[in-house]
Amino acid sequence: MAAANTHEGDQSVPDKVPGTKYDRPYDERQSRMQFGKMKLFCGSAGGELGAEIAQIISQMEAYRDIHLGVYERTMFSNENIFIKLKESVRGRDVYLIQTMASPVHENFMEMLIMIDALKRDSAWRINLVVPYLSYTRSDKKDQPRVPITARLVANLIETAGADRYITIDLHSGQIQGFFNVPGDALTAFYLLSDYVREKKIPDLVVVATDLGFAKQGRNWAAALDVPLAFVEKRRVDNAERPEALSLIGDVKDKNVLLVDDEVNTAGSIVNAVNVVREAGARDVYFAFTHAFLSDIAYERLAALNLKEIIFTNTLTIPKEKRLPNMTILSVAPMLSEVILRAHEGRSVGELFNE
Repeated sequence: MAAANTHEGDQSVPDKVPGTKYDRPYDERQSRMQFGKMKLFCGSAGGELGAEIAQIISQMEAYRDIHLGVYERTMFSNENIFIKLKESVRGRDVYLIQTMASPVHENFMEMLIMIDALKRDSAWRINLVVPYLSYTRSDKKDQPRVPITARLVANLIETAGADRYITIDLHSGQIQGFFNVPGDALTAFYLLSDYVREKKIPDLVVVATDLGFAKQGRNWAAALDVPLAFVEKRRVDNAERPEALSLIGDVKDKNVLLVDDEVNTAGSIVNAVNVVREAGARDVYFAFTHAFLSDIAYERLAALNLKEIIFTNTLTIPKEKRLPNMTILSVAPMLSEVILRAHEGRSVGELFNE
C-alpha cells in the first residue's frame, strides 16, 4: 500500500487515518485533557497490538510520555489469576487493551480482574479496548432452552467496572444494546476495502459467504463498484459443519473476493471456494476481520490455494503459523485515533463520515 502523506515538519503524523475516511487538520493534534491524564494497559492477549497502539500514541507531541502500564500477573496452582498493578492509576483515564484470543476464558477472566484492580485503585474512568469480543454469535434465543451469552458477557464487563468499551466488527449490531455503558462499535471494513481497492483486481465479483452476511456484502460491492453474489447454505448436524448449496449470482471467468467477519474452522470458506470454482471463477481472494483460526483452519486454508487471504490483527497469529498468501492489516492506527478522541471528548463518528 502507498504510504500515507505526512505533515511537513512532523513525519510521524499521517494525514489519513488508516482504516477510516478521515483526513486530520494539522492543528488538531493537541491534548485537550477533558478527563484525567491518559494511561494505557495491555492484557496478556493484547500483545503486539497493544505495543503498536502505545507506540503510535506516543508519537503525538502531547503524549510523548505514554507507555504501557506495568502490572504483575500470577497464575496459581489452582488456576486462579492474580493481578497486581505496579504503578498508580488514581485519577487517570485508563484504556485497557485485551482481545479474546485463545485461551478465551483465561484471557476473559484476566480482563475482568484487571478492570476490578483498576477500579479499586481509583481510576477516573476505565475504557475497555477489546478488538475481538467472544460469544457475539450467541446474541439471540433462536431455539428452546438456550442462553443469550453475548448479553451475559456485556453484564460481566459492566459489573467488573468498565465505564466504556471499544470493539471492532461485532457479529451483529444488536449486541450494542446489551451494554448499558457507552461504547464505540467500530468496523474494519474501510481498512480492508481500501486495501483491496488499491490492488485494482480486474473483473472482480464480491461474494458473501452466506446470506447472513448479505448486507455487508452489498457494502463491499458498493465500495469497490463491482457486482455482488451470494453463497446460499444451510447448517446440518451441528454448527461446525455448514453445507453450501448454491451460488446466487454470476462468477464465470471472474476473479472473486469472498468476504466474511470471522473465521474459526474455515469450514464455510471451504464450501464457498468450492462453489465459486465450480461456477467458473478464476482467482479467489478472501477478506475478513477476525482470524480466530483453529489448527484445522490453517490446514484447510493452506489446501485451498487462494490467491490472497486478507485479515486484521484483532487476534495475533503466530509467525510460524502464517501462510505465504496471508496479508495482515493492522487496526492499531484506527484504535489509536479512537482512543485519543475518546480521551479528548471528540467525535468518533467523524472518522467514518457519520
